[in-house]
Amino acid sequence: MAQVTIAIVGDFLMKRPVIASAHRKGGRFEFHSLLKPVRPYLKRPGVTIGNLETTFSGYSGPGVKGSGYPTESVHPRTGYPRFNCPDELAAALKSAGFNVMVTANNHSMDGGARGLKRTLDVLDRHGLKHTGTYRRAQGAGAPLIVKAGGLRIGILSYTRGTNSIPVPQPWLVNRIDSAERIKRTIRRLRSRTDFIVVYLHFGQEFRTYPNKREIRLMNELIHEGANAIVGAHPHVLHPVRSFRARDRDGRLLTRVAASSLGNFVSKKLRGREDSITGLILELTVTKSGSKAADISRIRRIKTKVRHGGGSGYRIVPLRK
Repeated sequence: MAQVTIAIVGDFLMKRPVIASAHRKGGRFEFHSLLKPVRPYLKRPGVTIGNLETTFSGYSGPGVKGSGYPTESVHPRTGYPRFNCPDELAAALKSAGFNVMVTANNHSMDGGARGLKRTLDVLDRHGLKHTGTYRRAQGAGAPLIVKAGGLRIGILSYTRGTNSIPVPQPWLVNRIDSAERIKRTIRRLRSRTDFIVVYLHFGQEFRTYPNKREIRLMNELIHEGANAIVGAHPHVLHPVRSFRARDRDGRLLTRVAASSLGNFVSKKLRGREDSITGLILELTVTKSGSKAADISRIRRIKTKVRHGGGSGYRIVPLRK
């Protein structure tokens, strides 16, 4: 029997106050304490996935002098509507247990094409796998396949848009502009993997449930063979649906549709308490003999971003 646990979280929305709280003397940043309370839930699974809703475009914000980062064609400071984060976050992600960051979201192009490519370089430097954005046309759009627990996990990442920032070469960012293209990718991936996760950056901000079009898309991708559809962008939690469903090949399996996992990291948005609430969605996937891999356990660990008491920002599990 082969078995792996996959943990998936929502948006890393690295707002300016979150970054400022991590600033230390000498122009360095320390993000390890931000993630420390949830490390046990992130390190235990075989695969841990998060959505990097920021860039590593070369940060030279407050407290950073003579960083030496190139600033032409990038946006070194962070602040609405364009985001950027110090490279030290990548080291903290790896140390906390993350293996994979999906990078297709509405902030993918915040640092332009140069910032997008630099972001991937930083992730590579810290041993973080990624999918959703690409440096070059060759191989662009290809899914990521991660091997863990004797299973092959296929991971796809797509975004509805890039905040109207032009994408100079369409292959730089995976877009949700053609459901048929996503379906074809899932069909090709079926023979190469045991389990498929599709991460969609879509939905309406602060809406607490998906609309009919989004539900239809998730159902169509499940019919093609996706095992789990997860999402982000609304900044609030949506219900997690689990159900038995057949795909186009007649396989009756447990599927999961979680259209928004909320903000894993953020300051409070619009004064809403639910904007600092997220979810670690933990899926245990089991394969016995010649049977198809299936979800044998689903666990939901609710999280909240706390701030105050001189301790900066912390992501804490809500034990209820």
